[in-house]
Amino acid sequence: MAYTPYANINDYLELSDIKSIPQEDVLNKLRQASRHIDSLTFGRINRYGFDNLTTFQKDIIREVTCRLADFEYENEDLIQSVLSSYSLNGVSMSIGNTWNVYTQNGVAISKDLYALLCQTGLCTGLAGV
Repeated sequence: MAYTPYANINDYLELSDIKSIPQEDVLNKLRQASRHIDSLTFGRINRYGFDNLTTFQKDIIREVTCRLADFEYENEDLIQSVLSSYSLNGVSMSIGNTWNVYTQNGVAISKDLYALLCQTGLCTGLAGV
């Protein structure tokens, strides 16, 4: 059975603030973001079953999926870079846990999105449904 993302194209059009992804790529980016959310939640969504989550949890997961897809699309070059930091003529840049980006299990996510996802209770060792 094919992997079904946590949000669909209609969700993306409704919930994305910037809608930066070309329409032909939206589904693949939503699928990728959903897989990354699975990593950030330690597979708990699949274990409990998306349909068994509360409406609150499902709404947050849909929103984070759409916004994470945009974040990953807009920052694709940086996220896929093998460099974790570089410096040139006094200007430096880091990729990883910084003031506005959180990384876990190889997934980079903006801290505000991660904080939103954590409201589901699925990101910590004490998660429950």
